[in-house]
Amino acid sequence: MTSPLSNFDPHAYDHSHPNISGGWLRAAVFGAMDGLVSNIALIAGIGAAGASAPVIVITGISGLVAGAFSMSLGEYTSVKTANEQVDSELAVEIEAHKRNPEGERHELVVMFMKMGMTPTTALAAADEVHLDDQQAARIHITQELGLDPASKPSPWIAAMSSFAMFAVGAFIPLIPYALGFSSLIAGLATGGVGLLIAGAVAARYTRKSWWRSAVRQLVFGALAVGATYLVGLLVVTLGGNLGT
Repeated sequence: MTSPLSNFDPHAYDHSHPNISGGWLRAAVFGAMDGLVSNIALIAGIGAAGASAPVIVITGISGLVAGAFSMSLGEYTSVKTANEQVDSELAVEIEAHKRNPEGERHELVVMFMKMGMTPTTALAAADEVHLDDQQAARIHITQELGLDPASKPSPWIAAMSSFAMFAVGAFIPLIPYALGFSSLIAGLATGGVGLLIAGAVAARYTRKSWWRSAVRQLVFGALAVGATYLVGLLVVTLGGNLGT
């Protein structure tokens, strides 16, 4: 017997999908993790070299501001460039359709058959798609490149997400200093907690194990922090000191 729900959109009652083409999630996760790791590592390195609490705070704030702007501008430029490349390829496809519509139609028939359609169904589908040149070019790009020209991420959203989350992540290891403490260990520990939380929150959007994601981010961060801390110790060993 047919289910009474069979005629309804399953996204209305059975499951749903987040918007994964907006560009904010990747930029936000990347920004938060980069802010956390880079600033934790930064204060670890200069702290190991003998920097005082005021120097650590100034360095951390400088790293926050510089990194947030760098990440934001980098995200905007990279997403904008990727979008422009998709638009360029779409223009190439539109011109190809004008020069050789039958060849493009045959190409789409072959692609549909590779998806599992019978030759008759693939031919009928390709004929219907090619009734609209713009739509046909879009379908070709989607099939050939795996990219939908109508669903490009926003460079502004990516830039703003990256800026905001980098700043938040970079500030976390500075929280103990903002509260009046001057312990490098406290800053590093707070940063470690931030890495765990960031990894767990990211897992919420990927439906993966939260604790695996949290531990993974902590391990990655620990590798970067350990490396810069050793560099700081090396500076001291070689006779340098950042002093007060």
